[in-house]
Amino acid sequence: MGLFDPERYLSSLATVNIQKDLLDAGLRSVLLDIDNTVRSRATHDIPRDVKAWLSRAREMGVSFCLLSNNWHADAYEFARELDMPIVAKACKPLPLAYGTAMKLIGAEKGSTVAVGDQVLTDVVGAHLAGIQAWLVLPLSEVDIKHTLVLRNLERMMIGTRQPEGAPLVMNSEEQA
Repeated sequence: MGLFDPERYLSSLATVNIQKDLLDAGLRSVLLDIDNTVRSRATHDIPRDVKAWLSRAREMGVSFCLLSNNWHADAYEFARELDMPIVAKACKPLPLAYGTAMKLIGAEKGSTVAVGDQVLTDVVGAHLAGIQAWLVLPLSEVDIKHTLVLRNLERMMIGTRQPEGAPLVMNSEEQA
């Protein structure tokens, strides 16, 4: 895999099979982006299936740390609500914050995966830090201006790759 290529591309965090995809693969720690990965930037809510997934994963022994470029007080409030440690103002894709997040939860590189909705911050940052990166579709199309600009570039990088757990999209020739 290259710097910009996630090891997995998923329709949602909730599509991850906790036992098979994480625990059986030796992944015990997950570094989670916040906005449009865990909570919608449009509503600031956590989708019900994501909330249930987080609860199940914790019960099964998965440890989490939130890792966000967000610098607003609500990121810290969100972390308190979820009872998760947070590294905010992370300056992703710089790898330093990934190491800080892993230290907070006692994680090692080989047993950690980072999950986020952006190639140029979440995927690149994880790879620079030497850990796996899983990309998820953003929870909403609402985003900050500079991120919306970068999404077009990221769509070109992803190309025709379809996210796991999403309905297959056929082109016009396949539909005929």
